[in-house]
Amino acid sequence: MAHYFVGDIQGCFAELQKLLAKVDFNPSRDELWAVGDLVARGPNSLATLRFFRSLGDSAKTVLGNHDLHLMALHGKLKRAKPSDNLTEILESPDISASIDWLRQQPLMRELPEHQLIMSHAGVPPQWSLEVLREEAALVSCALKQDDYLEALISQMYSDSAEQWDPSAIGIERLRYCINALTRMRYLYVDGQLDFDCKQPPENCTNPQLKPWFEFASPLRQSHTLVFGHWAALMGNVGDTKLKALDTGCCWGEHLTLWHLEKDQKITQKKLKKS
Repeated sequence: MAHYFVGDIQGCFAELQKLLAKVDFNPSRDELWAVGDLVARGPNSLATLRFFRSLGDSAKTVLGNHDLHLMALHGKLKRAKPSDNLTEILESPDISASIDWLRQQPLMRELPEHQLIMSHAGVPPQWSLEVLREEAALVSCALKQDDYLEALISQMYSDSAEQWDPSAIGIERLRYCINALTRMRYLYVDGQLDFDCKQPPENCTNPQLKPWFEFASPLRQSHTLVFGHWAALMGNVGDTKLKALDTGCCWGEHLTLWHLEKDQKITQKKLKKS
């Protein structure tokens, strides 16, 4: 069995299909792992979501910030913007089933036999594996509740939970986990999350900021960390145990697939509109 990990698809379904054809992906024997943000920006978010649902246990995804945003739009907690490009999904007859499927997806996944962790944006460097599991599980539990819209989704849009506080409770604790696992790029020297800078490290002009993966971390020593979210990196992180897979397909660049067993990256350039 082969394990394939794909970067932020964001509705670039045609490019995904070409990538999978290049590696002869077969769901009867292989697994496709996605770093989140299945939807938004690209032209075929509905087809992407339906495809992942159809794969059953052969597909493993985590939630990204755009996947959570789709829940907010469906719950009429936010007003859609043209750039969201989610109208087709929101008007689809199976939208409720799609949302229910997304609600079952976690914020992090593990492949223990390979000492591998996947999340959308990364892992806070101060977290151990035990803390990561516990915090992500709390969010997953909240998403599966009947009142998930009021109790979680309606309150997740805030930059207030920017510093890890192990004594925090309730929505503040859940909000930090969502911010860290789906939105994180840079941290201040004291570990506080920054939500503004999206530039690659060589272009960041604030000396107080460092990429989250440049901080000392127990997980960095023991595990391979697979993530997306930060297209400006274009996969360049300078560490073989970090797999940054968002390479900006929806912005005109390319989609990246990583074959774990061969430690090989396969790419597909953004297709031109016909």
